[in-house]
Amino acid sequence: MKRHSHGARGSGRRDAPTGPSQRQLRAGELIRHALVEILREEEMQDPSLAGVSVTVTEVRMSPDLRHAVCFVEPLGGARADEVVGGLNRVARFLRGRLGHAIDMKFTPDLKFVHDESFDAAAQMNRLFDDPRVRADLAREDDPDEAQD
Repeated sequence: MKRHSHGARGSGRRDAPTGPSQRQLRAGELIRHALVEILREEEMQDPSLAGVSVTVTEVRMSPDLRHAVCFVEPLGGARADEVVGGLNRVARFLRGRLGHAIDMKFTPDLKFVHDESFDAAAQMNRLFDDPRVRADLAREDDPDEAQD
């Protein structure tokens, strides 16, 4: 009779949160690269996308790979809501182009969302530039004052 090992895989522990699978990550990157090429080459009919350069920062796939949430940032961050709205209006067109560009069983539905991480990073930079924070950081770096 074959014995089953009870390693990390067979532990039965389901309460620990898990991130996306390798399959989801690979599919997300494949779609992100393909979308970048499509957005670079195609001329969109939506007026809010005319002359706008868009960065696709991340694509998160659903576990069944049928839905993709695409995080985007317009160049300079200007008119982000308008650009995201325009991308969502042309999502079916982009999905059609994507189907020809990738080799997957299903072409996922696309949903575009503004990537807030750039705003959060800018906020953190503003906080670190505050003179009071700089003084605290300089004090922690000085070993002579740390002994007092």
